[in-house]
Amino acid sequence: MTLISSRAMAWRRRSFAAGENGFTLVEMLVVITIIGLIMGLIGPRVLNYLAESKVKTAKIQIRSLASSLDLMFLDTGRYPSSSEGLNALVKPAASMAGWHGPYIDGNSLPNDPWGRPYVYRSPSGNAKFEIMSYGADGHEGGADSAADISSNSNEK
Repeated sequence: MTLISSRAMAWRRRSFAAGENGFTLVEMLVVITIIGLIMGLIGPRVLNYLAESKVKTAKIQIRSLASSLDLMFLDTGRYPSSSEGLNALVKPAASMAGWHGPYIDGNSLPNDPWGRPYVYRSPSGNAKFEIMSYGADGHEGGADSAADISSNSNEK
């Protein structure tokens, strides 16, 4: 046995013999209270950051889908109709001459960060098309993370 291990064992025997083999209830309550205070201060900020990151992810995916639609337009000379939808990026519609897709990676369309499909409208007012996510609440309208995210909004 080495000198270090024998000293450690002797200390261990002394601490157990003296009744010092754990934490007191007060010490445990203090630690739990401190952890609770830290989580109370940090928790809301982390949750807000996660909500903001989902909105940013949706904006990036919408821009990517819009770029894919522009590539398809170059091949076919038109954007898909509302009834053809974003599925035309993956599978050609019967009336799409010149389709050279798929225009997105994978065999399926991505869902928005909340797990719902993107909404596609063409034409949409003065725009050639609109790609939308209804946000966290999944319904039209809303505010903050529940606000609609659209390809036609001016925010980047």
